[in-house]
Amino acid sequence: MTGVVERLKKRWFLISLVIVFSVGLVFHDSLTPIPEMKLLRSTIVFVVLYLMALPLSLKAISSGLRRPAGALLSIVMNYGLLPLVAYAVSLAITDAQVSKGLLVAAVTPCTLASASVWTRKAGGNDSVSILVTLLTNLLCFLIAPLWLLFYFGSSEGAEAISINAMVVKLGTLVVLPMALAQITRVHKPTATWSTDHKKYFSIAAQCGILSMVFMGAIKVAPELIAAGTNKGLMLVLVTVVSVLVVHSSVFWVGLWTGKALQLPREDYIAVGFAGSQKTLMVGLLICMELKVLVIPMVLYHVCQLFIDTIFADHLVEQTKAEDEAHVESQSVESP
Repeated sequence: MTGVVERLKKRWFLISLVIVFSVGLVFHDSLTPIPEMKLLRSTIVFVVLYLMALPLSLKAISSGLRRPAGALLSIVMNYGLLPLVAYAVSLAITDAQVSKGLLVAAVTPCTLASASVWTRKAGGNDSVSILVTLLTNLLCFLIAPLWLLFYFGSSEGAEAISINAMVVKLGTLVVLPMALAQITRVHKPTATWSTDHKKYFSIAAQCGILSMVFMGAIKVAPELIAAGTNKGLMLVLVTVVSVLVVHSSVFWVGLWTGKALQLPREDYIAVGFAGSQKTLMVGLLICMELKVLVIPMVLYHVCQLFIDTIFADHLVEQTKAEDEAHVESQSVESP
């Protein structure tokens, strides 16, 4: 029984994700006004990103700065290759809403939480993943609008964008809170306290993410209900396959590219995770601003958590096998 409770504690976010999404779907009629509160939406995003960035010590990225090749390759994967792969996959998707949602997911920055956790779990250099997270989030106010402009144009349809408006929105709600968090850390007692209590900051931030998922579920409910049970299930299945193809292909291309470039093993492992993971918070914000289906963004986040657990375990086992083979070869060569 204790083991079950511990597993549930570890998976509390995914369980809560299912619950809040389900509640939003079921009670969407009475909750309709909530997602339309733009000030509430913006405040949640601002506060969450501030809380996520406050415990982040710039000293943690020192290794990534000394060996920048891994971070640069990760950014190329995350903001270059992944949006192109997503675009290619979107051309094969017949449902326009799924296609558009996938494209929005593709242009969001690297996640602040799980990329470094999974990198560390796989034996990689989490300093690289933290640096990539920081840089992709700071650059998103420029890069994301350009990709969205390429995907959707600027003149027609609900998802068409004003690049100036998107730059201002992302700059205000993503870059500004992260910058303020680092300014706050200038006060050393606050910096020490926030770093020591980063677990609680992470929990608070995840609660904010759940509130955004809740809003997204309320908005998407009418479309899923209108589609019917069979079409709704097919929509979810197509989305899961699509996000897994995009994420997994970029993960392994990043890993193999880093290996081919002779990066240290721990660095190219970081490239795999940081180059393919995407953040839910910024993606949900963009989806709701452009009135795009949120399901691809939510499922991208959930699927990357599950599939990267498998990838991390595989890399750990691979490292152990290589180390054992190396030890055996040395014992054979020694007189």
